[in-house]
Amino acid sequence: MLALVVACLFFSAQSPRFLTLGNVSLITQQVMVVGVLAIGQTLVILTAGIDLSCGMLMALGGVTMTLLAGKAGMSAPVAIAAGIGATTFAGFLNGWLVTRVKLPPFIVTLGTMNIAFALTQIVSSSQTVTDLPQLFTTLGTTVPLFGTRIAYGTVVMLLLYGLAWWLLRETAGGRHVYAVGNNREASRLSGIDTERLLLVVYTMAGALYGVASLLAVARTGVGDPQAGQTENLDTVTAVVLGGTSLFGGRGVILGSLVGALIVGVFRNGLTLMGMSSVYQILVTGALVILAVATDQWSRRHA
Repeated sequence: MLALVVACLFFSAQSPRFLTLGNVSLITQQVMVVGVLAIGQTLVILTAGIDLSCGMLMALGGVTMTLLAGKAGMSAPVAIAAGIGATTFAGFLNGWLVTRVKLPPFIVTLGTMNIAFALTQIVSSSQTVTDLPQLFTTLGTTVPLFGTRIAYGTVVMLLLYGLAWWLLRETAGGRHVYAVGNNREASRLSGIDTERLLLVVYTMAGALYGVASLLAVARTGVGDPQAGQTENLDTVTAVVLGGTSLFGGRGVILGSLVGALIVGVFRNGLTLMGMSSVYQILVTGALVILAVATDQWSRRHA
């Protein structure tokens, strides 16, 4: 929170447009996709795993649902369900390979990231999908609130964070996620079905990536096969900046929302300052290194 406040103060001093209500609304709209992806990434990282495929799965889900609705003539609700179903199945596949085949999460998700990217390009012929039904853009529309406008997608993101916070804090399954992240073998010996839990976590993460793909389509109004190429770095940055340890077992889901806002504030502020997008990526990389270094220091100190 302190880093977020300092960043806001810095960019407000650099540009008078930064703290305007319209720009704050824009930041929340820009953050909603990464924010939802970060929920799934947080669940995976809490179990001491990592998911490098989140951005590409989001792109695959978006292209799937838009192609089915825009080209195949399928009804919008069914097409959306099919797109979310595709990412959910991909998440299940990640979990199955981690738990049954005993492959490291890094290798598994690196492989599925490349597979998802290739499938996205193949099924879309690398072409943007347009002329979508109105339902696809509903979550991208805004409503007036406190003198500004907020997107329905932002509300969906906040509701999902509230649900994830409740599940992790108030349910036995949520506590088991932390336990497995702290010590998987000890959790297994204490009676927790660790393989089943990990399979559920990766599957839930896949479903969340599908929701994020719908939000991305709603925000842009098209199915973009080039989407999602930096979101894996953005989500890891958001999660680690939010206080979740890359070694698992420690973190608060709401911290990932703060981390996503930090990423969004930096990118928006640098844009207002006229900085190239290359420098935005550079700053994002520096932020994740700083956050991991801080996590390492706090673990050694503890």
